[in-house]
Amino acid sequence: MESTSPNPKPRPARKPRARSAFFTTLGVAMLLATLFTAWTPNGLFASNLQQQLKLALTPQAESNFIISPQPQLRIGIVAGHTGNDSGAVCTDENGNVTLTEADVNLKIANLVRDNLIAQGYQVDLLNEFDTRLSGYRAVALVSIHNDSCEYVNDEATGFKVASSMETRDTNRAQRLTACMVDRYQKATGLTFHEGSITGDMREYHAFSEIDPNTITAIIETGFLYLDREILATQTERVANGVTQGILCFMNNENIQPTPPAP
Repeated sequence: MESTSPNPKPRPARKPRARSAFFTTLGVAMLLATLFTAWTPNGLFASNLQQQLKLALTPQAESNFIISPQPQLRIGIVAGHTGNDSGAVCTDENGNVTLTEADVNLKIANLVRDNLIAQGYQVDLLNEFDTRLSGYRAVALVSIHNDSCEYVNDEATGFKVASSMETRDTNRAQRLTACMVDRYQKATGLTFHEGSITGDMREYHAFSEIDPNTITAIIETGFLYLDREILATQTERVANGVTQGILCFMNNENIQPTPPAP
């Protein structure tokens, strides 16, 4: 019986060593670099270079990028007559004071301030002759006032808005007033009386005190005689109209041409 020699076993395939050798070499290099950095006298390397090497060889966690908050835009709101006088005074048949312009102005101004702060703006509530008005700088300054308590005629109802004659940026000033007119008229339903805007409004004292780059407007939100109902009892609605006018300007919103008063 012939003997049959077993089949020769195939040689095992060689495992690739290039990749493992690379990582071994890299690890040794990192270890040597670390030891070299740790034992090298400070005189041989600048301190910041040593720190950079240590940082490069130290595993870093994911970076948490801290985004600096955007600076708040500043808006000034003047409560007309506040801190100075009462403004227009409303009395009853017996001569008792029932309402003052300063009180209405302040109530509206406080609500406007709160509304704007809620929108993320930095707001300064200012008195009529506030010392902070000297050189005051902001994106916009709006002064809130009201008109007479006396009966003039049946047409003495509605509001007025004017800007400073001394502004350096007429286009932006006109835009602020246009926004104020458009949004206030829509919020309150009151009529805009462009024809009765006085020189005192355009030359309002604060306009010449503040920084000339601050865009300004003054609004007479209504007449304290015929418009007293909305001014005194629906103050939130009035304040919302002023707020929306300012936000229209700040956000560069679209505005419609204001129709002429009848």
